[in-house]
Amino acid sequence: MMKKVKTALSVLTMAIGFAATGISVSVSAAEPTLSKADFEKAQLHYFQRCAGCHGVLRKGATGKNLEPKNTLKKGQKRLEKIISYGTEGGMNNFDDIFSKNEISNLATFIQMTPPVPPEMSIEQMRSHTKEYVALKDYPTKPMHGLNWKNFFVVIERDAGTAAIIDGDTKKIITHIDTGYAVHVIKGTEHHKVDHAKDVGRFWYTIGRDGKVNKIDLWQTPEKMLVAETKMAYDARDIAVSGDGKYVIAGGYWPAHFVIMDAETLNPLKVISTRGVNTKGEFINEARVAAIYTTPNEPTFMVAVKELGQMWQVDYRDIENLTITQIDSTEFLHDGFFDPTGRYFQIAANASNKMVIVDSQTRKLEAMIDVESLPHPGPGANWNDKECGPVGGTTHLGTGLVSVWGNDPIGHPDKAWKLCYEVETDGAGAFIRTHENSQFVWADQLKHPEPEIQQSVQVFDKDTHEIVKTIRVTTEPGKAALHMEFNKGGTEVWVSVWNRKDAKNPTGEIVVYDAKTLKEIKRIKGLTTPTGKFNVYNRMNHKT
Repeated sequence: MMKKVKTALSVLTMAIGFAATGISVSVSAAEPTLSKADFEKAQLHYFQRCAGCHGVLRKGATGKNLEPKNTLKKGQKRLEKIISYGTEGGMNNFDDIFSKNEISNLATFIQMTPPVPPEMSIEQMRSHTKEYVALKDYPTKPMHGLNWKNFFVVIERDAGTAAIIDGDTKKIITHIDTGYAVHVIKGTEHHKVDHAKDVGRFWYTIGRDGKVNKIDLWQTPEKMLVAETKMAYDARDIAVSGDGKYVIAGGYWPAHFVIMDAETLNPLKVISTRGVNTKGEFINEARVAAIYTTPNEPTFMVAVKELGQMWQVDYRDIENLTITQIDSTEFLHDGFFDPTGRYFQIAANASNKMVIVDSQTRKLEAMIDVESLPHPGPGANWNDKECGPVGGTTHLGTGLVSVWGNDPIGHPDKAWKLCYEVETDGAGAFIRTHENSQFVWADQLKHPEPEIQQSVQVFDKDTHEIVKTIRVTTEPGKAALHMEFNKGGTEVWVSVWNRKDAKNPTGEIVVYDAKTLKEIKRIKGLTTPTGKFNVYNRMNHKT
């Protein structure tokens, strides 16, 4: 398995096109230097672990600006210490992931001028498009006789695979080859305006290498991967149009989004997201973060991170796209819709705000002040006795869940205002609940202490009190993260993976009874399982 990962990363380094494409590494006399081999390795480590928060060009977003004008002031020793031990309420420690020499080289690398990766043409994208199962050979009914609507589609981060697990039997059906470090997997959903055929059947992955895969859950396991393409060198999110005709994916680099044919994955349209931010500054690295299909409108919601803008993209005429650019604040990251599907609730990490966009009027609805670095992941909506319908987020910078009212029609006095907050033991990345559950679950992935990082906390929707702290694993180097309910809301699945990339990275999913909070089963045979998505819940917007 590790051989495959190394191969994928080698290809990734070449694709990004730094030293491997012949780009020379020039530095000023004041800058430190690295050998070519150390530079390439440090560059890869930066891409894997740092670029997501600090940017490929190191201009900063969720993380601080790491251009030489700032890093040279701190110096080699100080930078090594920060990388090794992290910062309070900020980045993780990396002393258990990188060797001392690797940390030293990475500290040197971020004091050097950032190399600029190449662009990617639509012809390059199309050269990667492959069809593994012809459209004429797609089955007209499920070929395996299983309850596919209760399948879980699971990201296996370090293996470059996605696992399909039967939610009824807890058995792994198959592992599907995907891109490097898949970030998100999304399927077709029920839509108010457009109606896709066979909703929930097709799922699409996006890897951090920009590779897109199409999965058909009706196929027999060995044929579930039906098509693939590549739309960027670095990417984060993907979505399917309400009518099921188009797939859209957004690039971190190059800064663009790509609309593809959902049947074949052939790239059809490329739109650059470079532009002027809310402060009037031109941004070259204007990355696309969250992308969602609007449940009630024939549009995509595209978060342009550094611009502080939501772009609402009407997909009815892709040759003449209508794009509404909605100003809010930097840096937009991940979000989710309210229960009605009208309002998109997205975290602006570095501004410490939740931004609310009205997809019907295509205008900014509100901005809610929250705590340090909000990060809701797929988010959570539920009903509160006082505030009515609410939404909630965890925070990367502090152990807190913020809860706000999100029903401007039925509870206008509570809408877009903080309802209450729940203190947790540690900063987290994901929060989930289900309409049939009394509880809300939050992980604590971003806390440096193992005991906290390996636990999730559960609080009651009525009392707002934490009812249980669950230690999901005690294995050294492992962390608990990302919760997902099964179809009926009777079970909660929690991922476990090791922070450090070992020679044989391992992981498991732990299944809990959603009512008693007792452990039911551990699903083994998985490699660093991260996000997992229940087909029925996702196709029906269950939160």
